[in-house]
Order: sequence, then structure tokens, then C-alpha cells
Amino acid sequence: MWDNPFMENFNDWLHKYLGIDLAAQQKLLTSVLIVAALWLIHRVLRSNVTERIQSLERRYQWQKTLGYTFTTLGILAVSLVWFEGVQYAATYLGLLSAGIAIALKDPITNVIAWGFILWRKPFEVGDRIEIGQYAGDVVDQRIFQFSMMEIGNWVASDQSTGRVLHIPNGMIFTSGVANYTHGPDFIWNEIPVLITFESDWEKAKRLLQKIADVHDVSKDEATRREFEAATRKFLLKYNKLTPIVYTNVLDSGVLLTIRYLCKPRQRRGTTETIWEATLRAFAKHPDIDLAYPTTRFYSPEKSEG
Repeated sequence: MWDNPFMENFNDWLHKYLGIDLAAQQKLLTSVLIVAALWLIHRVLRSNVTERIQSLERRYQWQKTLGYTFTTLGILAVSLVWFEGVQYAATYLGLLSAGIAIALKDPITNVIAWGFILWRKPFEVGDRIEIGQYAGDVVDQRIFQFSMMEIGNWVASDQSTGRVLHIPNGMIFTSGVANYTHGPDFIWNEIPVLITFESDWEKAKRLLQKIADVHDVSKDEATRREFEAATRKFLLKYNKLTPIVYTNVLDSGVLLTIRYLCKPRQRRGTTETIWEATLRAFAKHPDIDLAYPTTRFYSPEKSEG
């Protein structure tokens, strides 16, 4: 096999101390060359894609596709080197797959779930989702897991915590997935405003309605087209997209709830803007006061005589 004396000595050493015969050594060398060649081609193509494609989303998808393609080619090529006989290979792969199915149930489930995610697309990179007790923006998808930039938890109003969560793909088969951005890229947000019983609640409701109307995104033609496109894909029925203020009575006062549409990632910003406008508006009207939990006692006066 080897013409070089050094390689012949090295071959004898492998055979003597590691038990690797000449045929196995040749297959091992061929496998290494195949992997090295595919790795080099992959690096060149990946570098080319990085330089030519400016869009981050398209660049990410191309890089992922190249990685999966060359990994598959490498596995197939190396398998053909080591498994020469079709019948032998079929028998070996059959026994191997049975053992893997038992010993590696969870990883196999993750791979199947990965295929399901690519096929049915319950979410994509860039979507904001909630799965089980986790919520966040999907930043990466891999064969065994996907990654999310966490939102919520100890941070209010769906803001980022700064942590990256790595979730097994198989979790989509055991937990429901809530997608904030599939369909129309809007969510309904509600802001509860509690005022005292002594306040002029009708005036307060009119003020809140005017403030909410300023943030009415349903008047935008692009928003309406987005909802119309979503109704063609999903069975969605929205009779009213404009903001509305609901009235309710609680133990501590009259509850006026502003309900309006906003972008998922603008929830905290719009809440702040509406609250600031509300505080300024109420400050101009002494007959409107914000309420807080109170306890009232009534003691009837004793009549004399």
C-alpha cells in the first residue's frame, strides 16, 4: 500500500499495536480526505455567501442550508467507503437503527421535530413565540434544538432578559406553541385604569378613548392588508380593530380598560406613552382621581335623646 519507508513503518505500527489492518487504514485515510475536502469546499462557499449577501436573514438561511447539505454529503460519502456491500450495509444499518431507536429516543425525536419545524413552519428565525413556560425571539434553529432570546420572566411587558434559551426541538410535540408574529404581526394589549367611585367616570372614559384613538393602527392601510392576508390563511374573525375602552366595577373603584392593537415588540413603549398621556389628561380635571385599594368603614351617628 505504501511506497514510503516511513509510511510502511507507520502502517506496521498501526497494525501491530492498534490492530488496524491495511484495508481499514485505506478506508480511514479516504474518509479523512473526503471530510477535509468537503470542509474546505464548505468554508469557501460560506465565505462567498457572507461577502455577497447583505441581508442577515438570507445569509443565515444560506449558511444553514450549506451546513446541512455538506454534513449529509459527508455522512453518505463516508458510509459508502466503509459499507461496500449493499446487503451487508442494509443488515448493519437495520440493526444499528433498531439500537439507536431504543437508546437515543430523545435525540431522534428532536431530529424528527426539526424536520417538522422546517416543513410546517410553526415558527421561523425572527419570530416571537411562547412554548411551555418559555417565551422569546427565535434566534437560531439546529437539528437538535432551537435558541430563543428570552423575554418576560422577571422583566415586565415582554422585554428581553438578555438570556439565551436552548430548547429541544421535541418540545413542540408536547407543548403548545404560541406565535406572536404568524398571521397579522399585531397583538391586543390592554391597559387597566382604576378611578375612584367619586370620579366622573364617563368623562374619564371619553378622555381615555381619545388617547387610545391616537394609537389606532387599524386606520393604516398596510395593517388592514396584513389582517386580510391572515384571514385567507387562518380562520380569523375580527369585527372590530379600532381601540375601545371597557367599563367594569371593582371593590376599590371603577375600572376602565383600554384595549388596542400594537406590534408585539412595541407593547411596553405604547403602554408608557398611553399612561403618560392619561396622567397629563387626568391632572387637568380635578373631578377624576386614580383609585387604589382602600378599606372603608361606616359608623352611623348616634341620635341624642
